[in-house]
Amino acid sequence: MVKPAPFNLILLLTTMLCAVSCSTTRIIPEGESRLVSNKVIVTNSKSYNSHDLQPYIKQKPNTSFIFGWNPFISIYNWSDGEGSGWDRFVEKVGQKPVVLDTTMIESSMENMLNHLTYNGYYNSSVADSIVTDRRKSTVYYNVTLGERYLIDSVCYNIPNSEIRELFLADTSNSTIKKGVILSENILEAETKRLADYFNNLGYYTFSKNNVFFSADTIGRNGTALLELNILDYSRNEGEPRGEKLKRYRFGDVYISSDKSSFNLFNIRRGADSVSSGTVTDTARFKNVNIIFNGKSVINRMLMNRMNLIRKDSLYSAKTVSNTYNRYSNLGIFSGVNIQLQEVDSNIVKTDIKLTSSALQGYKVNLEMSSNSSGLLGISPAISYFHKNLLRGGEIFSLSFMGDFQFKFNDEVRSTEFGVSTSLSIPNFIFFPDDWFKSVNIPRTEFSLSYNYQDRPEYERNIISASFGYAWSSRERLFLRVNPIQVSIVKLFNLSDSFYESLEDPFLKNSYQDHFNLGFVTNLYYTTDASANPEKSYFYLRWQNDVAGNFLSLFNGAFKSDSDGNKLIWNSPYSQYFRTELTAVYTYRFGRQNNQALAFRLLAGYGRGYGNSISLPFEKLFWAGGAYSLRAWQARGVGPGDSPVDNSFSILNQTGDVRFEANAEYRFPLFWSFEGAAFLDVGNVWNRMDFDDFYRHLAANWGFGLRLNLGFALLRLDCGLKIYDPAAHLWSGPSRWFKKDNYGIQFGVGYPF
Repeated sequence: MVKPAPFNLILLLTTMLCAVSCSTTRIIPEGESRLVSNKVIVTNSKSYNSHDLQPYIKQKPNTSFIFGWNPFISIYNWSDGEGSGWDRFVEKVGQKPVVLDTTMIESSMENMLNHLTYNGYYNSSVADSIVTDRRKSTVYYNVTLGERYLIDSVCYNIPNSEIRELFLADTSNSTIKKGVILSENILEAETKRLADYFNNLGYYTFSKNNVFFSADTIGRNGTALLELNILDYSRNEGEPRGEKLKRYRFGDVYISSDKSSFNLFNIRRGADSVSSGTVTDTARFKNVNIIFNGKSVINRMLMNRMNLIRKDSLYSAKTVSNTYNRYSNLGIFSGVNIQLQEVDSNIVKTDIKLTSSALQGYKVNLEMSSNSSGLLGISPAISYFHKNLLRGGEIFSLSFMGDFQFKFNDEVRSTEFGVSTSLSIPNFIFFPDDWFKSVNIPRTEFSLSYNYQDRPEYERNIISASFGYAWSSRERLFLRVNPIQVSIVKLFNLSDSFYESLEDPFLKNSYQDHFNLGFVTNLYYTTDASANPEKSYFYLRWQNDVAGNFLSLFNGAFKSDSDGNKLIWNSPYSQYFRTELTAVYTYRFGRQNNQALAFRLLAGYGRGYGNSISLPFEKLFWAGGAYSLRAWQARGVGPGDSPVDNSFSILNQTGDVRFEANAEYRFPLFWSFEGAAFLDVGNVWNRMDFDDFYRHLAANWGFGLRLNLGFALLRLDCGLKIYDPAAHLWSGPSRWFKKDNYGIQFGVGYPF
């Protein structure tokens, strides 16, 4: 008897599921229907994007995936209506069908009209219609766009001469200009811009309500005459206060640390100490009043350095905001509260309250993989961190990692162990602090690590240390520069037979002791730096590593080995260039943005020169594993179409060029489970074999199951080979689950 292939079995189960769950309306009450779609049709414009109006429709249909089909609606319809345990189960796993509510159509049309008016389409109209077929309804919204007006001219009414002078000096930055389309949107943006502008020039009481607009469109043939008014009273007051807008200056600044619960505004001006409630000490430090409630979590110098608000300086909302961000970016406070109070006719008093957060913690990460050959890989990691080690905002971390590859009932195995520690200080050492009075806090970083590798072919020890600077801008651009990065690599018990079996001279050269002194830069840009972005986002990471150039200036002072390599501590120093660029775009869509299409493009290139003919082994590129080509074991693919190098007991395929492209579709399932379908294409190459790289692109597809716990995402992926360049073999469905044709990967977090 021939057993069915796993693919055929899966196909059979899928067909059965479709057959028994074809109905998505069975439990909907008689006379009602399921909402399957909302269609917005703009009748008088082909250029207007109708999708812009979809968010204003109140009732949304169920999400759909897998070519428009949502199997979880069908599962929900398995209910027998008796309220039994079975009903509760399928209702929990499934998704309740959305029953059309016609009362929500009217409010949806009102939302659309308000949006159109806000964006300058005046007197628009929306008509609805419903088409129902077999108890499935589609709602059509037919939109007729209203008339738009161009601003023909702008006049100003600003009685306050000081305000008028400052305004006229800034008109080049105004968003209200001749030829711009008149809309509430553009007017609202200008009022906010003006409020920010004057707030940063000392006008503490100025708000967008001090700005008025009036427009005349009568008889002007599609154009408008706009008048801008800036008055000393706000639109909410309705009449003058009898007092002109004026500039303010910062007064006394009070900073309290830890869990202070008293009102600092009750402190007597000029007092050196306070004995109210639980307050134990108040001290004046560089014209700032620093108040301690018990033991402070940070020292006074840092508390003052993070603060940009200085007594007697001109009031600026931007200065207040930047100060808030600087304290927040330290990462040691769970709460930062800045309160302002007008105490004199033109003085603003500042109260900064800081509440400490948990300063210590740990992180755990685990990666696991397996393939059809029975090779298992486990990579655990644990790290401890302290965010305020010396009470000066210093971040200390200590990490341990391991990488174990083995087969059951087989003595061949690979073991790797590493320990690393780092210290990050919130300022740039060797540079004046006044150079960096920005929102983001510059940091100086020191790191030290040790790595031990035990493989059947060799043992390796790597000691590394680095010194550098890290800086970020607007929570989007992050830059790390290590002007000094040094490592010492020593090999022990190198198998003679293994070394002689290496045919590639570049790879052979990588297996030697060496000394590395280099310069490293890391640039990271993102459109959303939050831990779990809720909207579509993009990020770019660019890493550069240059080593040996500085040492090459002193070649005349170094000894040489028999091959002419210059030596430091009896080991050749490495000289190379290595760069790697990663670009990722994640497009979110669907109801509440709970579906995503993620794309990654990765390219890397390295080259040894001068004192090295190749990259050091630890700098070579590799692919495969839980975050790469998921049908292959880590280091199990390439270079190019080269067969597996049997010199290694455990896979160790590497190259000095890497290219990879990935696509992944992510969708919700039930409870906290998510599903995924993905496609991975790429490989590593040696430079000499890169000319026809496209012929050697490895490819796999796969599917995954993820458990999103909020604080962590656990991921299980199954990758199935489509094309294996080493075997020059395309794999169809009948081969996907056969030996050596799939990989199982476990990881924490998304692969990219």
